[in-house]
Amino acid sequence: MNTSDVTAETETEPKRPGSSRIGLIVPSSNTTMETELPELFRRQSEATGHKYTFHSARAGMKNVNREELLAMVGKAAGCAEAVSDADVDVIAYACLVAVMAQGPDAHVESEGVIADAAAGNGHPAPVTSSAGALVRTLQEMGAKKVAMVTPYMKPLTGMVVDYIEGAGITVVDATSLEVDDNLAVGCLDPQNLPDIARQLKREGADVIVLSACVQMPSLPAVQAVEDELGLPVITAATATTYEILKALGHQPAISGAGSLLAGNFIPAGSEA
Repeated sequence: MNTSDVTAETETEPKRPGSSRIGLIVPSSNTTMETELPELFRRQSEATGHKYTFHSARAGMKNVNREELLAMVGKAAGCAEAVSDADVDVIAYACLVAVMAQGPDAHVESEGVIADAAAGNGHPAPVTSSAGALVRTLQEMGAKKVAMVTPYMKPLTGMVVDYIEGAGITVVDATSLEVDDNLAVGCLDPQNLPDIARQLKREGADVIVLSACVQMPSLPAVQAVEDELGLPVITAATATTYEILKALGHQPAISGAGSLLAGNFIPAGSEA
């Protein structure tokens, strides 16, 4: 094997036209983002012909408590460097409550730390976080009031409520499923979500957040709940997907995952 062969094997693979690389930073115990996001982008590919690949870095976190969440935050920069080695086109930091546990608007700093780490590693890329994506997407949708489901223990759900309300959005109701083991969260049955959503107090709500957690499976229920209850439905995963597509400059064209990702959402108060 000559030198040119070695160089060819070790250089970053050239990006191909019609294909985008998505970098993910996920908790080590996450089992959902790497299933739901690829499925959403498979549907996008089916509609548009553009291809997407996923490249992940993992930060240690087993239990969803404040101590482990804050420890995970300290690993974000190292994960950003690792995932940027793949010369990704966008990076998504996929742990909503780890960011929100740091206090109001913490997503701004977290996204900045990740962007700086990727740029410092020679591979700058736009960055979104599931926390920032959820808040910004709700704002873009014109949501003033939301009803929400979380898998968290009630104190952590309270932090999420405070975070969202700190962004000027009222949470009219929030259901806590009170599961603190992150692997167990990933095993929750999304087919139970329609019944849970029916029990939410939805009067005055503009949007339902069916899963305010990237680990709680929800994709199979999103369209069904939106169709039944007549309100736009999003999740931490669909909001993150929406922002990834925006960062890439791609128009959403995803079927069966709610009006937002179908590309035909009309914000509250807008004329049809």
